[in-house]
Amino acid sequence: MTAQAPARTAAAEIAAWMNALGVDVHAFAARTAALWTDRTRPFGLTPGDVAHLEGLAGEFLAAHPFVVGAGVIFSAEAIQGNDGGLEWWIRRQDTVEKLEFDLTPGGERFYDYQNMPFFASASRTGEQTSWGPYVDYLGLDEYILTHSAPIQLGGTFAGVAGCDIRIRTLEEIFMPVLRAIPGDAALINASGRVVVGNSGAYLVGERIRSTPAGSEMIPVEVPHLGFSLLSRRQGVPPDRAQDRTSATLADSDLPQGEHS
Repeated sequence: MTAQAPARTAAAEIAAWMNALGVDVHAFAARTAALWTDRTRPFGLTPGDVAHLEGLAGEFLAAHPFVVGAGVIFSAEAIQGNDGGLEWWIRRQDTVEKLEFDLTPGGERFYDYQNMPFFASASRTGEQTSWGPYVDYLGLDEYILTHSAPIQLGGTFAGVAGCDIRIRTLEEIFMPVLRAIPGDAALINASGRVVVGNSGAYLVGERIRSTPAGSEMIPVEVPHLGFSLLSRRQGVPPDRAQDRTSATLADSDLPQGEHS
């Protein structure tokens, strides 16, 4: 069996998993939008609204054991007061708790979510987005990936619904198919950073500026997310494919965020 066959199988299996998650996140966004179908924008968030959102987030967490956080973020234009709205819940052992954020500009721990890629990209493109790995300092203080889908109200962007997944959880999910690939391999995000690797050769968050000699990038077919699988090219000896120079790799510092 060539190195290419298991690599393409792995890319297809990862794509299937991510596409299934995308369907569920889009459904989460649609169910959220349905709560405000008859409301005039900008609207306020009442305690009853938050309770409904908590129910939707709780259902999403219950249906996806690999997800550590889920919730909804509204744009400043959609919410009265122009501070926007961030309603997010995380799983802590056997309980689910709500995170609190400072959304006031100039605040000591102001969380500028509108400039976070998982929000800004969905706002700009109207499509699903995935951001990570990044270090989440406010909620989990570890590497996570955030997947989000836009909330549309009357054809206008009003925010996102999404979820957080620990990178170590993704490693557990993807490692079986990645380890079936001969040689070093890694899942790479749209920014060229390693999400998960099958060995110590590729570290989480490491940026791959160019494809190493003897390797190839196989597209992971998930619309709008830009993932690819880096693996040894068919017919290339392992020692050549693993000859990675400092010119190929850049800094391994991870993007940082304060969102969980």
